[in-house]
Amino acid sequence: MKRMHVDRARGLRRAMTDTELRLWRYLRNRHLMGSKFRRQHEIDRYIVDFVCVEAALIVELDGGQHAEMMAEDARRTRRLEALGYRVLRFWNNDALTNTETVLAVILEAVARAAPHPSPLPGGERE
Repeated sequence: MKRMHVDRARGLRRAMTDTELRLWRYLRNRHLMGSKFRRQHEIDRYIVDFVCVEAALIVELDGGQHAEMMAEDARRTRRLEALGYRVLRFWNNDALTNTETVLAVILEAVARAAPHPSPLPGGERE
């Protein structure tokens, strides 16, 4: 698939907000349950703030401007969910002042998406 927004994504990575930088400190280098997160990553026609492809999890940070873009954000979320991703949205203020809580929610979502450590063979049920 042709990536159309590569230059824009690179620019966003270079100009991350303080909130994005703070959260990235905890998500980068597999710090969170060994999960690989990417930042400012292109998915479909969107550039998402953070994504863990293995867990099919997207984390979006919303500033004040998003209060006026709720319908657009809802459409974006529905499209990303249709592609198989779970989308978590946090207000910038929460990510800055309640970082531990935000990380706990992300960790729970990653853990829920993790495959069973010993899958049963041949479609057997537990």
